[in-house]
Amino acid sequence: MTIRVLLADDQTLLRSAFRVLVDSEPDMEVVGEASDGAEAVRLAREQRADVVLMDIRMPGTDGLAATRLISADPALAHVRVVILTTFEVDDYVVRSLRAGASGFLGKGSEPEELLTAIRVAAGGEALLSPAATKGLIARFLAQGDAADDGRPARSARLEALTVREREVLVLVAGGHSNDEIAERLEVSPLTVKTHVNRAMAKLGARDRAQLVVIAYESGLVRPRAE
Repeated sequence: MTIRVLLADDQTLLRSAFRVLVDSEPDMEVVGEASDGAEAVRLAREQRADVVLMDIRMPGTDGLAATRLISADPALAHVRVVILTTFEVDDYVVRSLRAGASGFLGKGSEPEELLTAIRVAAGGEALLSPAATKGLIARFLAQGDAADDGRPARSARLEALTVREREVLVLVAGGHSNDEIAERLEVSPLTVKTHVNRAMAKLGARDRAQLVVIAYESGLVRPRAE
């Protein structure tokens, strides 16, 4: 299958460069370009995009707001958003994941990293650049939880999970791949994938990135002291 990619960035030159790169790949194609978030949401729906490369800072509706709108629309449940920005800082990482993004990459990433991000996101996996470490994400999510009393409600969502699904969720939040989890639990990767899919369905998560957010926000996983 060909991965349908939508480019959302207010800089025409960058969109053109991304288009050349994406269209050079046999398994993907650019199906539209947007210069602001509102246009990105509209085109994601009209062009049946699979992955949106979304800049954070755009005029009008910014990339984070557009990502929230896409994530909240049942008609766009299949769309994955990869945040692509020059501002690769901790707060943006967390805000991107909470908005529903599947991944986060700096604009300085190598071309192969970008192409890999598209493929990984299209496959329903979570992708974070090396600078966006799991420790930082965990720490900022934990700080956010300290400011509200919503953790009990989020923890209740985990009651639907089996013991094994919780175990798998903890390992997913630790950044382990299906193969790594399978080796630790001494089961097949297919069995792990089944547990992950069931956990996503029960928790209403779009992908593995959202599972990570839920695992930390619910208190199932706590940030380690650095």
